[in-house]
Amino acid sequence: MALTTDVVSAARALSPLYILLAASFAFLSYTLYTYQTLAHIPGPFWARISNIPRFLWVWRRRAHEEHIALHRRYGPLVRMGPNMVSVGDPGAIAQIYGFSGTYAKSDFYHVILPMSKGRILPGLFATQDEGVHRMLKRPIAQTYSMSNLVSFEPYVDSTMRVFFEQVDRRFVSTGELCDLGAWLQMYAFDVIGEITFSKRLGFLEEGRDVDNIMGDIWRYFEYTAPVGMMPWIDRLWVKNPIVSMLRPAGWNAMGEFAVKRQTERLRAEEDVENNKGDLNSRDFLSRFIEQMKKDKSIPPWALQAWTQSNITAGSDTTAITLRTIIYNLLKHPHTMERLLQELDQADLSELVTWKQSLTLPYLDACIKEAGRIHPPFGLPYERVVPKEGARISGEWFKGGTVVGCSAWVVHRNEEVFGAEVDTWRPERWLDCDAEQRKKMENSLLTFGHGHRSCIGKNISYLEVYKLVPTLLKTYELELDCPNAKNEWRLENRWFVPQFDFFVRMKKRASVASEKLVET
Repeated sequence: MALTTDVVSAARALSPLYILLAASFAFLSYTLYTYQTLAHIPGPFWARISNIPRFLWVWRRRAHEEHIALHRRYGPLVRMGPNMVSVGDPGAIAQIYGFSGTYAKSDFYHVILPMSKGRILPGLFATQDEGVHRMLKRPIAQTYSMSNLVSFEPYVDSTMRVFFEQVDRRFVSTGELCDLGAWLQMYAFDVIGEITFSKRLGFLEEGRDVDNIMGDIWRYFEYTAPVGMMPWIDRLWVKNPIVSMLRPAGWNAMGEFAVKRQTERLRAEEDVENNKGDLNSRDFLSRFIEQMKKDKSIPPWALQAWTQSNITAGSDTTAITLRTIIYNLLKHPHTMERLLQELDQADLSELVTWKQSLTLPYLDACIKEAGRIHPPFGLPYERVVPKEGARISGEWFKGGTVVGCSAWVVHRNEEVFGAEVDTWRPERWLDCDAEQRKKMENSLLTFGHGHRSCIGKNISYLEVYKLVPTLLKTYELELDCPNAKNEWRLENRWFVPQFDFFVRMKKRASVASEKLVET
């Protein structure tokens, strides 16, 4: 009996050790397996056995620079994790991001999805489920077409007038230094509010980040970008249903704003007689509600998913592009001079129209070059190789391997984009034949590619093509950044926004005395 008791006691004492040994063996076996299956792909040694290196690259906010350097060292395919390969070959874009949808989004995107009280809100951009994506996109896709978005131009114009009124009052008339980077983002946010809810968020009038919405979005991506490199952390913490239930209910300020606008609109529509003059039947929110009434199969949460997607991704991408264009024009005066000559020779309205902007080839070249040299998204668009496996850029990958192209890497391919790929050179889009230009356009990943590309890209283009020429034909800008080199600062948290972009502003000598703010 004593012997039996001793054996049982010894077994109990050893059981934790056995569990630890078993777990270690399982981990080691998995590591060796993944190491071997991608052993033919070059890359840093530690990245072959752990995701910690790519976590740290993102954590240090310079991942795009690290990715470019790695591809220049190792070639078009670089192993960046035990099961992740970065693809720098533009020829692989159509295969990975094609309209067939066979390459599903990786778990990086699951980290992006917001969660409250155990409930995950699927999003048009981040959902991994192709069925959910089709359900969300199908009813509203036409609303985002450029032919339809031109009908939103009056809303963009009204926000542009407020923008110019504020910079005139605060900076042009006073000579004060303008944080143009911040004001361009406030402009982009207020346009989104105007076209989505017929209600600006109030950034421009107040000259600040109202309710810290911009700050909330930035903090959100400060978390999701590095954690997206190791998604199990998110499942253990933020997406843990038990932990989520213990947190206070509610979304962030951005989500709360969207929910509040939806509630107001739905109540107003219920009382049509008393709200006839207050309802805009043509903004995004009204069109979303209209689609939900037409199709009863659309779940109620789709309305919040649609409106929140507009706010989340609809301003940062635009602001980053606007900053890139204006900053580089100021840093390269000969390109600014060429663009101003084009604007001065054109017959343009006080507020440049979308139709007029399409007649300005050098403006178009500057906008394309901005999307090339500084794309808004600074990490690979991760996808999962289908279960049958695939050959990518001449190498075989087993099903389940995570692959992805980074726009920052692909846009620096000299075979496609020519020489001086690290340099701002809008002329590359004009000094080439039609075939080469088409090749460059097909290799741009500014807003992604294929059926999962950013649905709101036309909103961004509408804002950019109108604001840039109107701003530059009206004001003379002088770069005055705070550091010794007169340069801005970049931080990569999936979005790659710019900071410390300051200018001094005055009216151009050729501008007539009448003010833009007059109606």
